Amino acid sequence: MAYILGFILGFQYIKYLNSKHKINLNNNLINDFFFFSIIGVIIGGRIGYILLYNPNYYFYNPLEIFKVWKGGMAFHGGLIGIIISTFFFSLKKKISFFIFSDLAACAAPIGILFGRLANFINGELVGRITEKKIGVIFKHIDNFPRHPSQIYEAILEGFVLFLILLFFQNRERIIYKSGLVSSLFLIFYSLFRFICEYFREPDPHIGLQYFNLSLGQIYSIFFFIIGISLFLKKNK
Repeated sequence: MAYILGFILGFQYIKYLNSKHKINLNNNLINDFFFFSIIGVIIGGRIGYILLYNPNYYFYNPLEIFKVWKGGMAFHGGLIGIIISTFFFSLKKKISFFIFSDLAACAAPIGILFGRLANFINGELVGRITEKKIGVIFKHIDNFPRHPSQIYEAILEGFVLFLILLFFQNRERIIYKSGLVSSLFLIFYSLFRFICEYFREPDPHIGLQYFNLSLGQIYSIFFFIIGISLFLKKNK
């Protein structure tokens, strides 16, 4: 339900931006992009989780790959998926890749917000144990109060990131500087995700990696570097 709501509101917002900034993409084109994006996010998110977070389990249990109702979606995988689907879509339509990627970047925080709220409601991707009063007990996990890290991510990666991109896309008509909004999304999402991972319980079968960083933090560093590189290139 969170995915559906996020996609619907996100693409209504894309249509609004298309009209507001006079990008002149027709609605049929945006609807086609909507379909490509859904495929990219879902397939990319699933394959990303399998390859990036739990390859051994799915290697020995291949039928579990198709049981998406049991969970197992990776944001970074979904990000790679939508980048690939957007690339092929822009190639097919012979329109600049960055026009679509910028629009998708502006709308993405909406989906992230609903996704993280759903994580909290489902009691999944729980936070680390805390003695602070803000702690929440997820009884199906244990009786220890934990950081509501899902809410932290909803606020930073969803609400705050949306406002940041809203500010920049309105400044100097930045939407026309193709690729700049995409770079800002990668930079700020990666930064917020890196911070929030300090409050999120690492996956038990993975734990912490080099320098006591989680896999989510390591992948965030990778995309942060890509975002900075793209920003420097597009902001010359």
